[in-house]
Amino acid sequence: MDNIKKIKHLYSRAAFGLRLEDAKRAGALTVKQAVDDLFMRSQPNIPLDIVSGNINFKDFLEKDGLTRKMFLQEQRQQEKGLNVYWVQQMSTTDAQLREKMTLFWHNHFACRTQNPWFAQQLNNIHRQCALGSFKTLLTEVSKAPAMLQFLNNQQNQKNHPNENFARELMELFTIGRGNYTEQDIKESARAFTGWGFRKDGAFVARAPLHDDGSKTFLGKSGNFTGDDIIDILLSKKETALFICNKLYKYLVNETPDAAHVTGMADVFYQSGYEITPLLKHIFNAEWFYADKNVGTLIKSPVEFIVGLNRQFYIDYKNPDVLMQFERALGQVLFYPPNVAGWPGGKNWIDSSSLMYRIKIPSTVLNDGVINFSGKPDPEDEAFIATSLNKRKDVNTQVQTQPDWSRFLNGIPANTSRATIAQILIAPRLNNNLMNIVTRSKDVKAMVIELVSTPEYQLC
Repeated sequence: MDNIKKIKHLYSRAAFGLRLEDAKRAGALTVKQAVDDLFMRSQPNIPLDIVSGNINFKDFLEKDGLTRKMFLQEQRQQEKGLNVYWVQQMSTTDAQLREKMTLFWHNHFACRTQNPWFAQQLNNIHRQCALGSFKTLLTEVSKAPAMLQFLNNQQNQKNHPNENFARELMELFTIGRGNYTEQDIKESARAFTGWGFRKDGAFVARAPLHDDGSKTFLGKSGNFTGDDIIDILLSKKETALFICNKLYKYLVNETPDAAHVTGMADVFYQSGYEITPLLKHIFNAEWFYADKNVGTLIKSPVEFIVGLNRQFYIDYKNPDVLMQFERALGQVLFYPPNVAGWPGGKNWIDSSSLMYRIKIPSTVLNDGVINFSGKPDPEDEAFIATSLNKRKDVNTQVQTQPDWSRFLNGIPANTSRATIAQILIAPRLNNNLMNIVTRSKDVKAMVIELVSTPEYQLC
């Protein structure tokens, strides 16, 4: 694999794809330099800051007697705004690696909350720690109001232990199934009694609700607190293996290589669960660039949308259409299907979502119209019901504006059509793709057709 192909693969996995305008600069770097460049550009932590503060129903009612319906509408608007804001940040930021890993942790610590302030706070924890300490990340997530609320630890007290958080902490967040017992869950739940949050969302350890008796957890005994449980879980190599296995599927291949995962886990464990050394180990490894790992992952809906936005500098006249895309493709940010998150892989594709994946690029790149019937947002049902036969109205609703001048002018001079195609498409160019390259009347027509192929869905 020559250098530009390696760099393109790096950007497809560690970021959201390589832009044509960046190909010349990136291609002049060694792999190590390109990896270091991605980390350097991702050092700034730019938090989401669109939800201005925590509101609750009682406070809202005190403002001029506003109704519950108005409160729910305001809450829904904040949820939409937060979603769209994050997509736009991923679509424009230079800190691509940080956002790509924020997306990973967003799914690893899957959580749903109707409080936009709590959702934003949790997302910013993921972002702040995305490239730093997993121990810090795990601890901060465990103390976040969104997670405490979602997994019922707010109700966990010494007289009535709630095991939800303790169970998911081990099964999904750290050590994985088969490495603990039901008794370990019960003892862990006792250690987390009293963990909760105040009205303003601040964490509080409520001493009167905490079980301060001795607990026995994973073979160790003591008067453990929640922090002690986290330390014990991190002392187990199985936790490093569990995280690395999941990360391998996200960044490398859906079928983990046991030897490579073990090597990753050694780096992760020996570094004290520092994320940056682990990622550098992956991105600088020869096996990361092996043919069997190139163009074999299915892009998640968000990766697909963001990659398209970045490559063509798409401006959404109605940003709400981004959420329509997410719903149609099966991944609405901040709304994972359950605590296990989105399963990913081949689960991203069914007959309905594939149809939308093929249709969306030509729609947004060519001022087209797309019919979202079948998967509407409840608030949009009335609009859709009255607009199916009003092509102009629907077109206005989904109108987008790609910056074709910037895209075309950003292509390095003397770049062949085949090279353009190979940067846009992750797998090797097959006969069908080469036919598109040779028969298209111009570059614009060629790229619209290329990004409308099944092969574009792979990274």
